[in-house]
Amino acid sequence: MKAVTTLLLLTLAAVGAHAAENDTARATREYTDVVAPAEQEAYETGIKAYNQCLGQHGFKYDWTAWTHETGDTYSYTYTTASLPWSAFDAMRTASKACDQTLRTAVNPHLKSETSVFTQQIASLSHVPQGAQPDQPFAEVNYFKLKNGHEPQETFVDVMQKVTAAAEKTHWNYYYAISALRDADGNAPEFIMIVRSTNWADLGREPDVPLWAMVEKVYGKDSAQAMRKSLNEALMYETVRIDSYNADLTYKVNGK
Repeated sequence: MKAVTTLLLLTLAAVGAHAAENDTARATREYTDVVAPAEQEAYETGIKAYNQCLGQHGFKYDWTAWTHETGDTYSYTYTTASLPWSAFDAMRTASKACDQTLRTAVNPHLKSETSVFTQQIASLSHVPQGAQPDQPFAEVNYFKLKNGHEPQETFVDVMQKVTAAAEKTHWNYYYAISALRDADGNAPEFIMIVRSTNWADLGREPDVPLWAMVEKVYGKDSAQAMRKSLNEALMYETVRIDSYNADLTYKVNGK
């Protein structure tokens, strides 16, 4: 396993004290659009028209667009910044003026769309000091766990220990893990994001492999036990690569 990006939001009952580590006052909203190949050009034209409408009505929230480079390559993901929950009320009100543009210029070209909220978990994330990196590539790892609270608790416990080891050893491989919130029952629980500058950077392995780094801190037997328990908690993991799409991104005042 390389790095973990966004983690599941676990309930207080399932995670106990760990849940307090979520920044529950803030969240990121994420939409993923799936488009038929023949509709791609019309869809992108529609998104640009929608963004233009938002700008004309003074919409004050950025939407960052990502093109799926692997996996379903006719998919697009849009993410907000991490915002207070109250911001989504204001965002909904501010975007109403452009709802008709969305319905007529974008929706007819969709095969499907999903929406979730995510909340980053600091104790499970190993990120550079200071500002978050603004890099144009992202490796996106989704983790679907087996049913029950035990796999969720195991995932959180193991990844918290992995992150503590990464911090202690100053591991030169960075990731952010978030919990998914208010997705459907088939959705994964956690997402891990690894940001990269270019393809060469994305393909570069860490100087010390993950479990070798963990072994340095906890010893061989403990590292193997952690790896085994994590594997047993997982139902499956999926990975894709996204790239930043400047043409479809909405920036306040066009900046």
